[in-house]
Amino acid sequence: MATAAFEEIAETFAFLDDWEDRYRHVIELGKEMPALDPAFKVAATKVDGCASQVWLRPVPKDGFYDFEGESDAMIVRGLIAVLHALYSGVPLAEVARIDAAAELGRLGLNDHLSAQRSNGVRAMVERVRLTAAEAAEG
Repeated sequence: MATAAFEEIAETFAFLDDWEDRYRHVIELGKEMPALDPAFKVAATKVDGCASQVWLRPVPKDGFYDFEGESDAMIVRGLIAVLHALYSGVPLAEVARIDAAAELGRLGLNDHLSAQRSNGVRAMVERVRLTAAEAAEG
């Protein structure tokens, strides 16, 4: 049920043999994300449970989910980009059906992130699910 953008990341990961190259790719994905307007770096958009500073701002449109995000850590910014690829453009009602752990597991991220970063990813996924559910309710 992954988006085409996420499938592209999965294909790239399958092509890259070395985890150092995969980390570099994740960081590059983060660098390609537009910066979050500083006006949105507020408590309401801050994700608790992340060791780094993380902000996610939902911007659903026409029944589809999207968000903007940023972090002060390069690898985490890349993880935000991976989550953006997983969720952006998905109908609001389907966001909760995405098994993020399984999809990220396809990339091998579960085995290669520190416990703190894994907790942070789970916190970001929960924020995405919560904000999508709120947007779906109107």
